[in-house]
Amino acid sequence: MNDNDPIVLAMQVKEIVQALELKVYSGEEGLDREVSGAYVSDLLSDVMGHADTGQLWITLQTHKNVMAIASLKDLAAVILVAGHKPAENTVEQSNEEGIPILGTLLSNFEISGRLYELIKNR
Repeated sequence: MNDNDPIVLAMQVKEIVQALELKVYSGEEGLDREVSGAYVSDLLSDVMGHADTGQLWITLQTHKNVMAIASLKDLAAVILVAGHKPAENTVEQSNEEGIPILGTLLSNFEISGRLYELIKNR
């Protein structure tokens, strides 16, 4: 394994929701999606260029374009941080795409650390 190999979590979104006590805003039909890793960024073009299929996207962005990128990259779910809530049209798009939008009161740093610990201890 080298630094460019994706992390294989062998976890479903719903397991991460439970373990990290995340709120599910929408896209419940996608909770069985397999998670291959995570990507943290608030810049849509960065996510579009670097996130990989099956990853969780950790961000504070809440607008509809988030779902366009999540769908394009076939991401497992989007985690909104710091208590941010998705816009209504973002929720609608999430439900149409079957890509969950999750939420936490934690910061990018805190949720990323907890996710890392969860992965490391599996």
